[in-house]
Amino acid sequence: MHKDEQTNKDEQHLSDDAQVQMYKKFATGVSLSYDILDIHNIPDAAKSGHFIEFRYGGFGSALSAHPTAKNQFYALTDRGPNTTYNVNHDHGKIFLDPTYTPRIGLFELQTNGTIAKIKEILLKNPQGQTISGLPNLHFGASKEIAYDQQGCVLTQGNDEFGLDSEGLVALKDGSFWVSDEYGPHIVHFDANGVEIDRINAYPQDTRRKSGYLLPAEYANRRQNRGMEGLTITPDQKKLVGIMQSSMSNPDASVASSDLVRIILIDLQTKAISQYLYQQEADSKQHSNTAITALNSTGFLVAERDDDFYKDNLKAFKRVYKINLNAATDLEQVQPSSAMQQDVNLGLMIDGQTVEQYVLTAGWSGLAAHGILPVSKTLLVDLVERLHYPHDKVEGLWIIDEQHLAVINDDDYGFSETDGVLERKYLDVDQSMIDSNTLYIMDGLDLTPSAE
Repeated sequence: MHKDEQTNKDEQHLSDDAQVQMYKKFATGVSLSYDILDIHNIPDAAKSGHFIEFRYGGFGSALSAHPTAKNQFYALTDRGPNTTYNVNHDHGKIFLDPTYTPRIGLFELQTNGTIAKIKEILLKNPQGQTISGLPNLHFGASKEIAYDQQGCVLTQGNDEFGLDSEGLVALKDGSFWVSDEYGPHIVHFDANGVEIDRINAYPQDTRRKSGYLLPAEYANRRQNRGMEGLTITPDQKKLVGIMQSSMSNPDASVASSDLVRIILIDLQTKAISQYLYQQEADSKQHSNTAITALNSTGFLVAERDDDFYKDNLKAFKRVYKINLNAATDLEQVQPSSAMQQDVNLGLMIDGQTVEQYVLTAGWSGLAAHGILPVSKTLLVDLVERLHYPHDKVEGLWIIDEQHLAVINDDDYGFSETDGVLERKYLDVDQSMIDSNTLYIMDGLDLTPSAE
């Protein structure tokens, strides 16, 4: 009997109370398993006399519920262990394992409070060859130069199908949609991880098979801050993506904006809707790192800063409930003397993009033109509830109307400061190293609001 089939039979014998008791075992966090990458003798700049242990897990970029198995979930890796290497001012990146293949893992909650990895699905190009996390050369190119760990330029430093995978949707037909934070691309993979189709903002890209197309302004995404979150409505008809930060629309001068775009793609008609999300304003720019659907208009969104709890007891890691009902669809705004649709920059107000306009006139200025963001209410403050120790929260999994799971990106157990590598410690005593950790919280109101 296949593992999935056996699990479904076993779950039939778990009472509701047994399910709740099992979920409680994950309340303080349970780490996913990992292997050790075969890279040695790189000093830990954070702790003299120690060396970095590179953890080969990385399943922290996204979560997606298994469509039928209640206690199973899918998790996604990103492009693999890499770090900034801009000594030559060429947007350089060191890829510690240039052959690393981004992948989807299938995991299962165990009644003893552990997490079992059932299988891995390696992502592949349409010819069935495994892809890498190396930068694209043409459409959606990151303009990064790829280096090896010795600081030498890689002779094969590009991959036209390479992804920095960040958003994940598992469909009922067994296939997957994956978004990345460079192109941005949204790629459709079959159950074996082979690319079927993709969506991006580049009409001439022949990798696009079915005619799906993002608005042209999405080509102005900020590098490494593209489509971080992806979900699908419960009827499986609309993909919904959220950008990590404000786009460079029209250029990098708007990088400080707190305006983030949410996009809906109708998979049947290919129609596009766009909405605005207002991040919480403070001195540090936030990131939106996950989105998951409650119903066709209601969603959960993760918003975070970059701080660790060990360094800042008021670090910002929150999950919000949002709703599109009263928000303005930018695609439906009617032209006027003040507002026009630009073919390359999207909606313009008084000659400015919405990213520019919110910086000059504020959200009240947008409202004066009838442009309203999605509504937003706090669901849970992870720092307040969990003393959440990680710098990142990147995956959300709605288990049922009372239970929500979150997971962090551990960056393979290391980080870098000014190009110098160090282990990624979660405590001031440098005894706890970051790892992909799943937390399950109960008592939350996850019932969807009216559509």
